[in-house]
Amino acid sequence: MAKKEVSDGSTANYYELPQGAEEIQDLISYKNMNGQMAEIFRAVYRYGEVEHSPRLRDAKKIRFYIDAEIKRLEQYGDC
Repeated sequence: MAKKEVSDGSTANYYELPQGAEEIQDLISYKNMNGQMAEIFRAVYRYGEVEHSPRLRDAKKIRFYIDAEIKRLEQYGDC
């Protein structure tokens, strides 16, 4: 596992966009997100901006996927 970076509260390297990133999928791939985390990230990014997915639906979707991620971590450990 890579060493975790320590932040002093100011802008940290892990908030910088990777070179060449042009859309959300680039960030998801760069951070090697699993399915649950990718769905959460997408839903948070578009929160309340899509006509077919109002904020309540997005919030429920975020909760669904975060519950799934918590269950996975509890079952298999914090990998």
